[in-house]
Amino acid sequence: MNRTELLKDSALRLSDAVSKLKFSEEITHIYNPLEYAWKAHSLYLEKYACTSKKIIFVGMNPGPWGMAQTGVPFGEIDAVINWLGIKTETGKPEHEHPKRAVEGFSCTRSEISGKRLWGLMQERFGTPGKFFEEHYVANYCPVSFMTETGRNFTPDKLPKEQQQRLFEVCDVHLRETAEILEAEWLLGIGKFAEDRINSALKDKISTGEIKSGTVLHPSPASPAANRGWSAAAEKRMKEYGLWD
Repeated sequence: MNRTELLKDSALRLSDAVSKLKFSEEITHIYNPLEYAWKAHSLYLEKYACTSKKIIFVGMNPGPWGMAQTGVPFGEIDAVINWLGIKTETGKPEHEHPKRAVEGFSCTRSEISGKRLWGLMQERFGTPGKFFEEHYVANYCPVSFMTETGRNFTPDKLPKEQQQRLFEVCDVHLRETAEILEAEWLLGIGKFAEDRINSALKDKISTGEIKSGTVLHPSPASPAANRGWSAAAEKRMKEYGLWD
């Protein structure tokens, strides 16, 4: 199999493994876009994961108005359609929360994190082809969790035992992604993702086969990101010697 097919196979195994896990009663809704938005995710892999990558950016898990809608990591609607060139039909999660409706590419909400991330890449590289020559964007965990009120419940808030089971299967996929794409650097978008990279790939990091680091998360909940996320991200990439 080529790289794209290997990544598809890995993503489907991850999706299946996560779907079998049980989580605390506080979590009433779980969205897995690798199931209901698989067609869009497949297109992302087919267009942009067919060559080796120097750098993989790793996010935490799908945002409600990003990947949860489009199946693309940090998948802000406008960026996915008009820059990445991906638009297709999506389904819906089996158990949909009324406050977090999945409307796919018809969604009118904008995910700020994705808007900032893909906006910087468009500004710096111009075309997706140029960006994806050496870069790739992935998520560590494929699902989003919600409480009964619709509040986002991030993986780092799970009870330790549930975290362990989830992290085991997500670690496997992360290692496979790094291996398939022959990555030299894995950069966590935020501290959680950096910690998971360092844990899942500690052997390769300890030998220097892979280098790890982090960039500021572009979430609007971050005061530092709101003060200028693009500038902060570019500064960090230059400090690592990865961008001119």
